[in-house]
Amino acid sequence: MKRVWLLFSQSATVLLAAYFVVLTLKPAWMAPRGEGAVELLQAPASRNGEVPAGSFRLAAQKASKAVVSINVSNASRRLPLSPDQWPGFFNGDPGAESDGASGMGSGVIVSASGYVLTNNHVVEGADLIEVILNDRRRARAKVIGTDPDSDLAVLKIELERLPVMVLGDSDDLQVGDQVLAIGNPFGVGQTVTGGIVGALGRNQLGINTFENFIQTDAAINPGNSGGALVDVNGNLLGINTAIYSRSGGSLGIGFAIPVATAKQVLDSIVKDGQVTRGWIGVEPNDLSPELRETFGVAATQGVIITGVLQGGPAAKAGVVPGDVIVAIAGTSVDDVSQLLAQVAALKPGVAAQFSLQRKKQNLQLAITPGLRPRPQKSNR
Repeated sequence: MKRVWLLFSQSATVLLAAYFVVLTLKPAWMAPRGEGAVELLQAPASRNGEVPAGSFRLAAQKASKAVVSINVSNASRRLPLSPDQWPGFFNGDPGAESDGASGMGSGVIVSASGYVLTNNHVVEGADLIEVILNDRRRARAKVIGTDPDSDLAVLKIELERLPVMVLGDSDDLQVGDQVLAIGNPFGVGQTVTGGIVGALGRNQLGINTFENFIQTDAAINPGNSGGALVDVNGNLLGINTAIYSRSGGSLGIGFAIPVATAKQVLDSIVKDGQVTRGWIGVEPNDLSPELRETFGVAATQGVIITGVLQGGPAAKAGVVPGDVIVAIAGTSVDDVSQLLAQVAALKPGVAAQFSLQRKKQNLQLAITPGLRPRPQKSNR
């Protein structure tokens, strides 16, 4: 009897020990079926706020502080909605007007003194502009100047301790570089999207008079216009301005004005109150086989002039319809975009040498450009 009791006590001790071992190391084994905790795999916590590999967290945090939302309104009349004033897009009618005469867009603070870059079409026609910072501060904005030809506008706000966007180098940008687009799409609040540069120097899109766009697949939607396109270091590369879309939403083709262009416009507006560009008073067209045949020209390269403004700088210098401009000040001209850009860069009142071809004759004419007339309204 004593031996049986000893065997029983030893067996019970071993079983009890095994139970506690299993309960400690594998508690799920002891849980009733269908009621136990699910065993999950948990990644180790990041140490000291370590940024995951491939994350753009730091760039987004750095740049987002200087990107603002812009609300515009016009109390005196109906304000045509811009492509960034989103109510019409939800109804499938981007060109609709709003009884409230209000709209929205984005902007970028580029100076501690309060200068904000945005698109001209965001603020065009508005008599009340409110800027909302990422830290939720609000301020009325004053329009310092606009440039419809490039679709840029400069605003100014009066606030202290403003975050400022660091300007990057858009001239160093290459196709395939990673970029972030920051703005306030559809008024949902500040949003960061990512993508790459799909193309550079996009023009002849019919959006602006002067076009040299950065193309990206970073999602840009109504409300993003005037916002920032930044590099992986959070530095400004461009001002988001337009999308190619059939529905009003992003289809992966967005366009931004390079920061190099935006800086030139900003400097001119702040210094002179306007952007000064050269102008010669001609109607240029790309040189096509049809136009070559119509005007009987032999040139195979250049821009053909199909109309000349009477009394304009080009007419005074002797330019006539059918002339082909092949170079300006020694720099070749291949298409209308190049011609517009090169003429715009000329200083009004200072003669420049134009190389032309008239039928089979080569000509050199000195044309003194005038000041480019300000357009009545944006091309949009």
